[in-house]
Formats: sequence, C-alpha cells, structure tokens
Amino acid sequence: MSPQPVDTRRFDSKIPSTHRRSAVLVMLYPQGENAFFPLIKRPEYRGAHSGQIAFPGGKMEITDPDIFFTALREAEEEVAINPDKVTILGRLTDLYIPTSNFLVTPVLGFSQEVPDFIPERREVQRILPTSLKSLFEEPTRQRTQLKLNPSITLDTPFFEIDREMVWGATAMILSEFIELLKAKEE
Repeated sequence: MSPQPVDTRRFDSKIPSTHRRSAVLVMLYPQGENAFFPLIKRPEYRGAHSGQIAFPGGKMEITDPDIFFTALREAEEEVAINPDKVTILGRLTDLYIPTSNFLVTPVLGFSQEVPDFIPERREVQRILPTSLKSLFEEPTRQRTQLKLNPSITLDTPFFEIDREMVWGATAMILSEFIELLKAKEE
C-alpha cells in the first residue's frame, strides 16, 4: 500500500537519529455482530498530514513510560477513549514516516464496549467508525494519481472508507493488519 515512487527513506534500515517516536491505537470494539475500529480525519492545517485520515495517536512525550502508554494517552486526548477500558493485544511493525520524521508504532487494542467517542476539535475534524469487515470488500481498495504539488504526483493505492481516501502510513498499517488477520484464518 506504499505510494509509488517509493520514498526509500521509509524502508532504510537506519533511520535518522533525530526521528521522533509516536504511537497510534488500532482499537477494535464490538458493534452488533461486527468488529469496528476508529479512524480520524485530521483538520486542515499547515503541515504534512493536514486533512488526512489516521488512527488516533501522536507524539511520545518524555514523561510517557512506554509506547503503549503513548498510544492510550493520545487516543484519550483525541477521541476520549478510556484507557482503562482497553486491553492491549500487541503491536504491529514500526513504520518510519520521512515527511514528518516520525517513527510510528501501531498498538493493537480491544475494548469490550463501544466507546463514547468525543473528538478533540483542534486535532480531530471527524471520527470514522470503521467496520473491520469492510476492509475485505474489493471496492474498498483502489488506486489514484495523487498530486501533492506541481512537481510530485504519486501512484497511490488507498482504501476508500466512508467516502474518504485512506492512504500512506495509515493504509500501510491497515494492510499489515489485514495480512495478519488472513494468516490467522489459515
């Protein structure tokens, strides 16, 4: 799910020593007979991830004891997920984002109940409750030519979720998660 041409810095075994640590929370919860997880739409701002779809999450603070704490703290700040109601299941592969110099750790969690999501308006324009089942439906995966600026156009695979384009790091994390789920079925 990486856009083409690939920014090879993303996959370099030696990331810059100046990188910043961050975490996102991929939190599953039951709703009816299906499993869901929240995605968020970032507001428009002057920055690399303006208006993009992401998982709740953000930068690790110096006072955070570990990356799991970061994921839970950020999810609580951004969408009011109660960390006491989340069981940590593990983590996915760290992903380096060259554009913002973040090394992101996707943390997997589970809640037995549907959270009462409340968006933090400065950081979250919209919350997208997303059915896990929808990721396996063929029309969800698509490709487009994404023009970032007059000199950069990317051949970009993406998931279309709730009429939003989920691409880049978020799509790559989702893709790894889907592959893990498929492997469990085999």
